[in-house]
Amino acid sequence: MSESPWWRGAVIYQIYPRSFMDSDGDGVGDLPGIIARLDHVASLGVDAIWVSPFFRSPMDDFGYDIADQCDVDPMFGTLADFDALLAKAHALGLKVMIDQVFSHTSNAHAWFRESRESRDNPKADWYVWADAKPDGTPPNNWLSIFGGPAWKWEPRRRQYYLHNFLSSQPDLNFHNREVQQATLDYVRFWLDRGVDGFRLDSINFCFHDAQLRDNPPKPEALRIGRGFSPDNPYAFQYHWYNNTQPENIGFIERLRVLMDGYTDVAALGEISSEDSLATTAEYTSPGRLHMGYSFELLVDDFSAGYIRDTVQRLEAAMDGWPCWAISNHDVVRAVTRWGGGTAGAAFAIQMIALVCTLRGSVCLYQGEELGLAEADVPYEALRDPYGITFWPNFKGRDGCRTPMPWTGDADAGFSTGTPWLPIPDAHRAQNVAAQDADADSVLAHARRFLQWRRTQPALRTGSITFLDAPEPVLAFVREQDGVRVLVVFNLSAAPVEWRTTQAVHPLDGHGLPTGELHDGTLQLPAHGICVAALDAAG
Repeated sequence: MSESPWWRGAVIYQIYPRSFMDSDGDGVGDLPGIIARLDHVASLGVDAIWVSPFFRSPMDDFGYDIADQCDVDPMFGTLADFDALLAKAHALGLKVMIDQVFSHTSNAHAWFRESRESRDNPKADWYVWADAKPDGTPPNNWLSIFGGPAWKWEPRRRQYYLHNFLSSQPDLNFHNREVQQATLDYVRFWLDRGVDGFRLDSINFCFHDAQLRDNPPKPEALRIGRGFSPDNPYAFQYHWYNNTQPENIGFIERLRVLMDGYTDVAALGEISSEDSLATTAEYTSPGRLHMGYSFELLVDDFSAGYIRDTVQRLEAAMDGWPCWAISNHDVVRAVTRWGGGTAGAAFAIQMIALVCTLRGSVCLYQGEELGLAEADVPYEALRDPYGITFWPNFKGRDGCRTPMPWTGDADAGFSTGTPWLPIPDAHRAQNVAAQDADADSVLAHARRFLQWRRTQPALRTGSITFLDAPEPVLAFVREQDGVRVLVVFNLSAAPVEWRTTQAVHPLDGHGLPTGELHDGTLQLPAHGICVAALDAAG
């Protein structure tokens, strides 16, 4: 294990700063708040933190619309606060990864303010500009993820600019080498400051088709997946030309050369394309990104067959290293999305064990260790522009972004002010303090398991082989240096039995509720788990 880089097999705890801990009473989490609660994160047995954007921003998309990539928004603190966060994390043995948003900026960014003024200024070609068609309509049919055309008219230039996301998030023109260099320069700024890596937001969106060709229509029956509802017209197209262009590979390789000049750092790419698994494999080939993850386990599909097929398809395609996540700040929490409204603690524990036993690194979203379900945020309290646009069929991302419940108090120990999003009563009941005091809580099981996992090389960096098993059983073997670990899950809410002919020896110390083995038959309770050793010749 000591010979592997820290990120290979790491558990990376995602912190959404607005909702983690508020130190100054304005109702919004901040960097000093993160520092105050880092001991909780370290106690889990994770290896690193990923901090979502804290950069200067108008907050139209809550930090993913960046106005200055090298400064901290006053809402979150200062650069000195970030340095203190970095020092505290490192003192606790935690690596620190931060978000980088390459493909676009805020329209409040100095680069864009200059670019929009004319067609001949020094940054005129730093964003994707295009003339209107003769009838004044946009140059092609590309659509924004957040609804409607991906083009906005700018009267100063009498041209349209591209925005794959909000209209206040103009896309940079990565065909311009100056843009690439400016991007690498601010990556270097954070590497020099001491960060250990980056989570690269929408990394396949950097380049667009230079010919601006129309995206072809997608048949109605295929308007599913990738996290986009068929109610969203974005699902109506094959997105062949507005992202995932071949030129992106060259830029990723330039990024890797830069990062290879630093010791023990890593880049994790978020990838959403028409074939995300193939793109993930391509982007993590040697000399490119260290790790990649896609939305394949962040969708509604949930079955042993789906998980097995997804992992096997990626394993067959890639030479690099995968990363898995089942919850994050963009999707309905897994306890609700996969478990429905009635899933309890056993399901929450199982989900943590599942994602943390697949081959790869893991992104664990804040609150997963508590078993938090999706919050039901009323329309009048919504803050997410995505949800406001598509309500009521789609309520947006606010339900997974509500503040962390630290105590059972009215403010959940999050803020002395009014939280930026309401905190559900159910979340208060699952608060950290209460679960700390309960040896059988989701938090207690998660801690024991994650700390035990760190001692198991086969689970961190070993190979994975799936075994034949009927629904709802998911079974696989992780193996390294002759050590073979059998992992079996009953993904249903009813007991099941599964027959094995292999010599199985249940392992202790993992802290998971486990099944029983009788004469070669594994008896698994509802949402049951088995983690066992196999004989070398088994």
